[in-house]
Amino acid sequence: MALRKKQDKTNENKTQVLIVDDHPVVRDGLTTIINHEQDLNVCGEADDAHQALKAATELKPDVVVVDISLKNSDGIELTKSIKAGHPKLPVIVLSVHDESLYAERALLAGAKAYLMKDTVSENIVKAIRMVLSGEIYVSDTISKKFLHKIASDKAGTTKTPIESLSDREFEIFRLIGDGLKASQIARQLHLSTKTIETYRSRIKEKLNLPNASELLQYSIKWAKSQDRE
Repeated sequence: MALRKKQDKTNENKTQVLIVDDHPVVRDGLTTIINHEQDLNVCGEADDAHQALKAATELKPDVVVVDISLKNSDGIELTKSIKAGHPKLPVIVLSVHDESLYAERALLAGAKAYLMKDTVSENIVKAIRMVLSGEIYVSDTISKKFLHKIASDKAGTTKTPIESLSDREFEIFRLIGDGLKASQIARQLHLSTKTIETYRSRIKEKLNLPNASELLQYSIKWAKSQDRE
């Protein structure tokens, strides 16, 4: 549920920040850090994509901080939706997932920053200030990776099978790895089971996997490898 913060004259001229995360503890922590800055103010919160889009329109924030894993959606798709409705509104994506896989997807979706959650307390304010000044914020590791990719890209760098998945395919692949069945994924993403099965077929083809059982094993193995990082 989106929460409107009480506005007073002391907050009117501050930079307004909308936080989107389905964990109350995370929202509270971010609010404390951001509101500690004299020129920043958390104007509202949302715990899912629907409320986030509603809050973006009603609260008119200057920047949105979005968790990549949300109820019934993910931060990549939400970022696309925010940018479609509010092209000039900068989005910062937070994640616990491997930045080498998600950062580029987030930036291509329209995000202006990507932060790992284990560094957010030290870097969220810096990221907010950078995106508001028109810059992009990523870790030094990802920045170097992007530069290396550009420098070595001649006829086009060959993508790994995982990287070849579209954002929606990657999201469904991740959910399969979390142990969700097609019907459960369909309910979570508000899609039909038939649509999910179509995506599963595309994923199997791109990953060169012969059947659903192989896809399940591959996705679970991948998910476990991410948890260890």
